[in-house]
Order: sequence, then structure tokens, then C-alpha cells
Amino acid sequence: MVAADPAERGVFWRGFFDCAPFIIIVAPYSMLFGVVARDAGLEIYQVMVMSVLVIAGASQFTAVALMHEHAPVIIILLASLTVNMRMVMYSAALTPHLGHLPLWQRGVVAYAMVDQCFALSVAKYEKAPEMSPATKAAYYFGTLSAAAPVWYAGTFIGAAVGQAIPPVFALEFAVPVCFIAMTAPMLRSLPHVVAALVSVIAAMVFAWMPYNLWLVAAAGLAMIAGAQTEYFIARRAAR
Repeated sequence: MVAADPAERGVFWRGFFDCAPFIIIVAPYSMLFGVVARDAGLEIYQVMVMSVLVIAGASQFTAVALMHEHAPVIIILLASLTVNMRMVMYSAALTPHLGHLPLWQRGVVAYAMVDQCFALSVAKYEKAPEMSPATKAAYYFGTLSAAAPVWYAGTFIGAAVGQAIPPVFALEFAVPVCFIAMTAPMLRSLPHVVAALVSVIAAMVFAWMPYNLWLVAAAGLAMIAGAQTEYFIARRAAR
């Protein structure tokens, strides 16, 4: 999806190369999903269909883990939806920048709402508010063009040859490292910090809950805590 305009094309490739370092994380992360999904009993084609249609690593891991535990379908859907609730906030943050796009392009953005693409794009838009709507779109699609193919390819490799990967090359490190790298720079206000802190504490407190329902509890409490902190700060400033 490279733009025809030279300026937009340059921004597109800027987004591509800005996202390229995340390949170091996305590749093993996607491979790990392929391995875990196969261990849960899915066939390779089922793993690929899920990865292509959903393209949301955290919720995919959640769904596969719950399927492995033979959780009820409603629990699998609820937990996966809760994990992906962050995409609603991502969409709200991107709307002022990409809401002008044609319907089909907004559809592509909605489909491929990738954590890395969102984090890079929002940071870029804040640093360069003079960017035109067209160049903002070009930058986002540039980041997407770097991340999405790696996710698909890594999933296939993990599903196809994951069992042959030696334990010394364990891929589990990719999950926490990826989210730490994306989340830490975004904790720039007290509501962000409070929400993150509450989510960590709640996750530990409710770790006993079956079917990974601690994710639902921690996410809900974190959003409430962050919103209430923001409300408290706004009221205090109004006084």
C-alpha cells in the first residue's frame, strides 16, 4: 500500500523502517503462538486462519490457552474480548488522525490494529503535528507493512516446525519484552501509571480465578482506576 505521491512514499518508508526493529520481537512472538496453538491441538490451517483473521496476539494466546483448558465458549469469547478492549482506546486515539480515510482504508486500519503500529504512529503524530492527513495515513500503513507479514510468516513457521525448536532457543521471552517496550514509554501521566499499577496488583490478587478470568478482573479494575484518577485530577484543576 505504497503511496504514489513522493512525499507520502517517503513517509511510508519512514514508518516501515521505524517499525522494523520490532521485527526482533514480533517474529519470535508470532512463532511462539504457532507453537502454542499446535500444542493446544489446532491444525496448521486452523492456526493460520485464526492468526490471519484475528491478528491480535494477546487475545489469540488467551483463546488458545482457554481452549486447551476446555473452557466454555462464552468464557473464551469474554476473556479474548476483554484482552482486546485496548483496541477500542487505540481506535479513539487514532480517529482524529485517520478518521478522514475512505471506508475501505479505515477497514484495513481497524482490521490490523497492531500494538506496535499504534504506539509508533501516535508518537509520530504527537512529535510532528504538522503532518497532513495523507502523510499520517502513509506512515501508519508503512508501520503495518513491516509488522503484519512478519506476524503471518512467524505464525506459520512456529506452527510448522515449532516442535523442532531446541529448548535453549525458548521464545517465551518475546511476550513480556514486547509489551514492556511498548507500554513503558506511554506511561506519561498519573492516570496511566495508576491504571498500570492497579492492573498488576489485581492480576496477582485474582490469579486464583479459573479460565484466566483474572484478566477480565484486572482489566476492568485498571480502566476504572485510570478513569477515576483522570476525573479526580480534572475536578481538582477546575477548583
